Amino acid sequence: MPTAVRDQTKDGSSPGPASPRALTEGRQPAGILAALWAFVIIPFGALLAAVPVAWGGWLTWTDVALATVMYWVSGLGVTTGFHRYLTHGSFKAKRGLRVSLAVAGCLAVQGSPTQWVADHRRHHAFSDVEGDPHSPWRYGASVRGLAKGLWHAHVGWLFQRELSNRQRFAPDLLADRDLRRVDSLFPWLVALSLLAPAVAGGLLSWSWQGALSAFFWAGLVRVSLLHHVTWSINSICHVVGARPFETRDGDKATNFWPLAVISFGENWHNLHHADPTSARHGVLRGQLDPSARVIWLYEKLRWAYDVRWPKPDRIAMKLAHKPTG
Repeated sequence: MPTAVRDQTKDGSSPGPASPRALTEGRQPAGILAALWAFVIIPFGALLAAVPVAWGGWLTWTDVALATVMYWVSGLGVTTGFHRYLTHGSFKAKRGLRVSLAVAGCLAVQGSPTQWVADHRRHHAFSDVEGDPHSPWRYGASVRGLAKGLWHAHVGWLFQRELSNRQRFAPDLLADRDLRRVDSLFPWLVALSLLAPAVAGGLLSWSWQGALSAFFWAGLVRVSLLHHVTWSINSICHVVGARPFETRDGDKATNFWPLAVISFGENWHNLHHADPTSARHGVLRGQLDPSARVIWLYEKLRWAYDVRWPKPDRIAMKLAHKPTG
């Protein structure tokens, strides 16, 4: 893996000399690591069991409805909230939307807002070079190295990482009292994310069976599916797919179209790395980007403003093969 080192700003660009602050702030505590194993393995086990369970008739329309709602709320909390808003400043948000997006992102059970943002800004600062917390190219380009790297980028990095330094990569979030409060509530929001569907399922069916079924589908299966879709952006979308836009040296971000709908447009990863602050990632014809449409709705409702929509001349400038004529 190349050894180039880059510092970063909010949009992922290089501002100048490297910061003297460390990249990381220590390893994960043992308790957090144990909880991480539980919240990765248990939902994944539910995901593996989902097909035979559904085949056996243990899936109701109530489960489908609750799982869909929870998937969209938590998924968009990550994509429009944690990612495009808090990490890259693709738009500005009024206080109610800012707090709501931070809370919704926590429901995805992918980490607190400040740690998620610090990890992702570090990823952009060192994309696919030394310092990237989850590059699939970490172990080289051989078949064995890439196989090991894909596992590392997808989920392995979570179990052996040193936490990205939030003072360096997310000082703006640490200075925000509302976001610090959401950070402190993260464990309770995780519990809410898993238990709220069970309560709703139980009340709607008026049975313990309905509560357990909703917990399984809208809680465990939904969390695991969203985990693996998000992690696929780190792994698959740095190895497989198209690269129509120019990115920095070493950056191998790609577009992988099959993930468009279930990742809410995050799969158009090549454009995102070419233009990190853009509120829309799917900028070419036929590229579905549900997150961009939701941001458009925030803007129309006047909850969001100063949205950084992509400009045609900027898109043309960044194309790897410039149009002629």
